[in-house]
Amino acid sequence: MKRIIAMALVALLANQVAAQDDLKTRKEHLNLKSELAIQGYDPVSYFEGDEAKEGKKSITHDYKGATYRFSSEANKSKFIADPTKFEPEYGGWCAYAMGETGEKVKVDPETYKIVNGKLYLFYNFFFNNTLDDWNEDESNLKTKADTNWSNTIKSSN
Repeated sequence: MKRIIAMALVALLANQVAAQDDLKTRKEHLNLKSELAIQGYDPVSYFEGDEAKEGKKSITHDYKGATYRFSSEANKSKFIADPTKFEPEYGGWCAYAMGETGEKVKVDPETYKIVNGKLYLFYNFFFNNTLDDWNEDESNLKTKADTNWSNTIKSSN
């Protein structure tokens, strides 16, 4: 009986170590500033209107190493119910850059597009709005971005 308990404890410990490693890897790939995702913008707001809204410091939720802010408790509840629906693609990095070169490039959280129910963010600084370039070749860039992102994740494992 002691042997079974010892084996169960070892298995439990191994699972905890693996989960911590997965969390560490995930955090390495997310576009975070001090663990804050989308520069504090409410991920649910992108799906509810014509503009992204900044979240409130008082309404947050931590999800797998990232802290999300919300403009309302209702949006926080929606996120908690289905976080993968609202998290930005490619870890919150610029979708265009991920498709074009596979690089992790910062974004302007107010420059975005919803495609097939997924949130894509884009670089928009210094007279360079990559959403315009994305729109010119979205299908091709999305396919490349999906591949590049998958390769980025695999290379860290």
